[in-house]
Amino acid sequence: MNPKVVELLNDQINKELYSAYLYLDIANYYDEMDLDGYSNYYMIQAQEERDHALLFMKYMQSNGLKVTLEAIAKPDKVFDSVLAPLEVAAEHERYVTALINAIYHEAHEAKDYRTMKFLDWFVDEQMEEEDNADSMVNRYKLFGQDPRGLYLLDQEYAARVYTAPSLVL
Repeated sequence: MNPKVVELLNDQINKELYSAYLYLDIANYYDEMDLDGYSNYYMIQAQEERDHALLFMKYMQSNGLKVTLEAIAKPDKVFDSVLAPLEVAAEHERYVTALINAIYHEAHEAKDYRTMKFLDWFVDEQMEEEDNADSMVNRYKLFGQDPRGLYLLDQEYAARVYTAPSLVL
């Protein structure tokens, strides 16, 4: 496999673990505000990101590649409102999309069709992740600044349940 593709795949494992760490930080912020639904949403989001890291690991292992885990950086965002973490999450999902696109580009350049096929699931997943993150920002701006609206949004996010990824290697 192309060394640049391998490097990017390995780096993505660590980026996905950072994403999980960031979302745990956001969940903790909302928990401290007694917004249990928002906290639940981001706890599940953290679990999904951890699963994404494991999918990348499994793909590399299945292809006989060495996985190198790096230190996970401490999230450095400071939140000062209910909206701030939502905006950070939306921005972060756009960043992750750019990372996936970069791996896809390198795989395409290397004619690594197996990796491109593997990444197709993540391309679709990122479209959903960005849409959900943007929707949370927009819905908060529309309804969340009213205490009753915030309460209803929080109740809705409390109903979210974890679903394991559907990608099979």
